[in-house]
Amino acid sequence: MKKVAFYTLGCKLNYSETSSISRMFEQRGYQKVAFNDTPDIFIVNTCSVTDNADKKCRKIVREAQAINPDGYVAIIGCYAQLKPQEISEIPGVDAVLGAAEKFRLIDLLDGFVKEPTQDKGKVYASPIEEAIEYHVSYSLNDRTRTFLKVQDGCDYPCAYCTIPLARGKSRSDTIQNVLKAAHEIAARGVKEIVLTGVNIGDFGLQDGHRNETFLQLIQALDEVEGIERFRISSIEPNLLTDEIIAFVAQSKRFVPHFHIPLQSGSNKILGLMRRRYRRELYVERVAKIKELMPYCCIGVDVIVGHPGETQEAFLETYQFLNELDISYLHVFTYSERPNTAALEIKPVVPQSQRAERSKMLHILSDKKRRAFYESQLGSVRTVLFEDEVVNGYMQGFTENYVRVTAQYDPLLINELKTLRLTQIINDGLVEVEEAAAEVLIH
Repeated sequence: MKKVAFYTLGCKLNYSETSSISRMFEQRGYQKVAFNDTPDIFIVNTCSVTDNADKKCRKIVREAQAINPDGYVAIIGCYAQLKPQEISEIPGVDAVLGAAEKFRLIDLLDGFVKEPTQDKGKVYASPIEEAIEYHVSYSLNDRTRTFLKVQDGCDYPCAYCTIPLARGKSRSDTIQNVLKAAHEIAARGVKEIVLTGVNIGDFGLQDGHRNETFLQLIQALDEVEGIERFRISSIEPNLLTDEIIAFVAQSKRFVPHFHIPLQSGSNKILGLMRRRYRRELYVERVAKIKELMPYCCIGVDVIVGHPGETQEAFLETYQFLNELDISYLHVFTYSERPNTAALEIKPVVPQSQRAERSKMLHILSDKKRRAFYESQLGSVRTVLFEDEVVNGYMQGFTENYVRVTAQYDPLLINELKTLRLTQIINDGLVEVEEAAAEVLIH
């Protein structure tokens, strides 16, 4: 029985796909082991959002060689689709598989036998136009929470982004298949499913035709018994409709938490980025959410240092975010990517200014998160506790994404507990206490 290990770089979508590919190996008789457990086969699932992700891939290959010089190393994922020849020349790489090939790697690589005379890795990477199949994927590494892929690819040509080049056209699973996967996950005792994809608000495209909608999907999932919570990972503001917001507000299982990419608070920069909305729409989306769910957590993606972003444009973004009723930021520093339209935009922002702007927004995010947590103190929430224990304490998330801490109790692991939020402690976590049974969540 050959031993296989996996390493995943990048987004939750990658993690869901790695998990599904690992189950394919186990079904074929391979033994899944830890990366440092001298595996015979190393599978590295890559990201290519930034240059740093590319460098990480190279480092993981070196580590694999150090662990087992005779191990077979296969590279999959976005970096593998974008630069297969470049990866194939990394010492120690045996095979590179693109987006259309990664779910067939067991058959394509035929036993994972190293060839001593091979001077570089074999490449199995079709043009991205051939990545048209949809593959069901979900993670099962955590018995508390599962990431379920419902959509793949993207038809939005944002100026800074390589995802359409790495993952292909937008395509989706069917609602019927998603429900089947959700029932399988529920049968394993998982309490929370996070819906993930590249552009999940675009759900419903199959074979180039829109057969279903994201609203229909969440309406169907809301009836799945056994899953206590569904969380929407990220959804574009132009696809987040009033109907979706209203449904989540009265839903049995969808939690009051949205993550909505903004990328810039300057309309000029949004235009340069080729985003499909302007800041006024974003304000409307946040206002509608807070009108129906005042306690809702709202996370925001923002990019600093995009070409053309003057100091004035950055300060416009900073002020916009500072005044917006949001809960936290995910801050990304712009990174030049080959074959993207942003490379033609001037002026280019110096790295030092990018770093300074990123630092300012990280500080703002900390302030926003603390203010949101403070607004929730005294309220009664349901907490789903995780099984990681540190120094005798366990952690979990409320339905509206407040991270709480409590003394370890094995009975609470993977359980939903109704608790009152009491105070924020030094590391930014919130302490909780028992709430009276008659207290309603508000």
